[in-house]
Amino acid sequence: MSRTIGIDLGTTNSVVSVIQDGKPIIISYENEKILPSVVGIGPDGKLLIGTPARNQYVLKPEDTIRSIKREMGTAKKVSMGGKEYTPQEISAFILRELKRRAEEHLGEPVERCAITVPAYFSDAQRQATKDAGEIAGMDVARIINEPTAAALAYGLDKEEEQKVLVYDLGGGTFDVSLVEINSGVIEVISTHGNNKLGGDDFDERIVERLLEYFKDEHGIDLAQDRKAMARLTRAAERSKILLSDRPYARIQEEFIASKKGRPINLDYELSRSEFESLIADLIDSTKESVDIVLKDGNIKPNDIDKVLLVGGSTRIPAVRRLITDIFMEAAPSAAVNPDECVALGAAVQGGIIDGEESIEAILVDVTPYSLGIAVLYREYGLSIPDYYSVLIPRNTAIPTSKADVFTTSYDDQDAVDIKVYQGEHAIASQNVLLGEFELGDIPSAPAGVPKIIVTFDYDVNGIVNVSAKNKDTGAEQKIVITNAAERMSEYQKDIAISRADELWDEEDKMELTSIRALIRKTKELIEEIDLENAEGLEDLIDELEDAIDSRDIKTVLQTSEELEDLLYELEI
Repeated sequence: MSRTIGIDLGTTNSVVSVIQDGKPIIISYENEKILPSVVGIGPDGKLLIGTPARNQYVLKPEDTIRSIKREMGTAKKVSMGGKEYTPQEISAFILRELKRRAEEHLGEPVERCAITVPAYFSDAQRQATKDAGEIAGMDVARIINEPTAAALAYGLDKEEEQKVLVYDLGGGTFDVSLVEINSGVIEVISTHGNNKLGGDDFDERIVERLLEYFKDEHGIDLAQDRKAMARLTRAAERSKILLSDRPYARIQEEFIASKKGRPINLDYELSRSEFESLIADLIDSTKESVDIVLKDGNIKPNDIDKVLLVGGSTRIPAVRRLITDIFMEAAPSAAVNPDECVALGAAVQGGIIDGEESIEAILVDVTPYSLGIAVLYREYGLSIPDYYSVLIPRNTAIPTSKADVFTTSYDDQDAVDIKVYQGEHAIASQNVLLGEFELGDIPSAPAGVPKIIVTFDYDVNGIVNVSAKNKDTGAEQKIVITNAAERMSEYQKDIAISRADELWDEEDKMELTSIRALIRKTKELIEEIDLENAEGLEDLIDELEDAIDSRDIKTVLQTSEELEDLLYELEI
């Protein structure tokens, strides 16, 4: 049975991992452990993923996609190479590359994965992530929350009881979770976060400052120039990283604009103190989530044993000062690499799925949001429409199943409309509508007589199944929460897989062109030169041609390398 790999599908960077010799490891490729979450189409039509795509972003931002994770679960489409793609398709390109790297490392096909998502990801965002994994050719065996994965990596070898707060601030999302670790049991107590807060927002604040400065100095609005904006975004990210270790960062971009035919450069010195003042409100906003998590967990800051920092943005000194100010007794810890710990935890989850004997961890996660339905509330002479009746409160341990009895609102009502919501507001419509369905054929009866049992099943991937059953007649309707504007149908997924295959086929064809040239050249050499071990060359050529005919690209690449090595050894 093939192994289940772990994947941290990040806003800025992505990482793939696996259990090896009983321990989680990061899979590197050509000395690169982290894959930039950037996808592009090159000038030659070739698909670019990772570093090549990131390098192209400044020159061709219109054909390069970054930070796609922020669009997961939405109906938004992005343009690349003259075609439109869904967020799931772009994410699938990243996942497929991670799958390829894992297969090369393991020397075997990869069929399953565990993918991490922000704890505060909605149901639609989680389902979109699963869709992306399927488009990439994998069975997504588990969706695991990022801070939970980090705690899993940290707590794997911890025997003593600890209360750990996981503060996860990445490129595009923020989560905080309270976790109890005790003898291999990792139990999430409470969680909160913001899906629209991260390093990208810090970069944007720097970009806004540079735009303001350049306009004041030269009277030119760079915001209207797409390439200039791409350069500023790259420069902002670099300066942000630099300021974690230094008090000043010099931002210099030559020939970023022109005026009356004269090129104009950008030269700006950004201090750490100015940067921190630009993002102070964003950093301070994370304290609200920390306070909510502590309150929900009925715990005080001085009861926390360890604060685990996760995500590259936690390297910002202002973030560490905030944590130190809140948790005087528990200094912030980077015991596990902030860029790698989420992926390592995903590998541990993969090991649990595979029944890896060396892993004895037990994971208990929670729901990030409350889930319920809209009802007509009647009590004490009051009648409140659109009342939110919660069946699963937030921070309930999962998997879970909850049911309650509801009834009709008026006499002779023959059907009920079940509207499923996610959120914390007392008014149902102020929360996120996940889906709705109708239970019909209710026998004629006075209001309040029919008994409708509504059941919510929340699985380990954070995906919801809802059913409604008439207790008297046995009639039942159910739904796996869907939203046509945000979810992909099976047909749409099939189309996406075909489109992905086309692009990857183009890349394969370019590889095959050079390999066929190598075969042709080798055959010519065999005819021209009397070689004693021409037989070895001919065997490799036969193997190569068979692999090409069967479209076994992995064998094609491996055998072509063997052929080149043998030619080198023969000094021809």
